[in-house]
Amino acid sequence: MLIYHFNINITRMQQQDIENLHKLGKKIKELRLEKSKSLNEFVLNKGYLTTATWSRIENGLFDIKFSTLLRIARMLDIRADELLKSINLDYNFTDD
Repeated sequence: MLIYHFNINITRMQQQDIENLHKLGKKIKELRLEKSKSLNEFVLNKGYLTTATWSRIENGLFDIKFSTLLRIARMLDIRADELLKSINLDYNFTDD
């Protein structure tokens, strides 16, 4: 995935954060689609978050808080750790 940041230098850790947000959003979208629900139908039936916020999360554009992660898991009827399985949590590297 190419991510463009014009005139901004970002660290490898920041790049990892961006990639992880996109992976998390993709996972959330996949789980919602498994329930065969449109975004509007799903969010309106479950409450908690607005459709705009949910869309930004699915597109990796919103850095969610821990409490929001728990709400999302509850809305998807899964455990929160299931959402994190595809995320690289290894930040043990240094910038070049």
